[in-house]
Amino acid sequence: MEPDARDIVIVLGPTAAGKSRVAVDLALRFGGEVINGDSIQVYRGFDIGTDKPTPESRRGVRHHLIDIVEPEVQFTAADFVREALGAARDIASRGRLPLIAGGTGLYIKALVDGLFPGPGRDPAIRASLEAAAREEGLDVLFRRLEAVDPEYALKIRSRDRIRIIRALEVHAATGLPLSEHFRRT
Repeated sequence: MEPDARDIVIVLGPTAAGKSRVAVDLALRFGGEVINGDSIQVYRGFDIGTDKPTPESRRGVRHHLIDIVEPEVQFTAADFVREALGAARDIASRGRLPLIAGGTGLYIKALVDGLFPGPGRDPAIRASLEAAAREEGLDVLFRRLEAVDPEYALKIRSRDRIRIIRALEVHAATGLPLSEHFRRT
């Protein structure tokens, strides 16, 4: 039976467990190609500390989603899902087996379980929140988050700029706290 994009093997495990080696072994044995599942290996130039597979360790197996974005670009879990599924479809269309060498739990969770169906980014709301963070300070935004979504505020750090702004953005766009969106999914 030919593989299709629904046939994706995911190799998971702790740091330095040999996921990449196992994925390459499986690709060689079953005619596959490897899709990177690590959030740092997608970035060009981030080679130290990521255990990015070298050309030698790839042993001729084609790898996808390695060195695909510049360091200043934010590559999200949604970006990963879109790119990984595109790569899997391409691999399967050529009769090969897609294998993901996992690394980032959020990426794999997003791929397997999906992302919450909340709103996408709103550039105007986000710009306003970024300006407020610069002018008033992140602590003011965190207190605002505690007021509109105390449940989510307890789960994150008070200095987590990205999550604070995203949670406030979702609340501004939908009128619902982020924790409620998570509960509904």
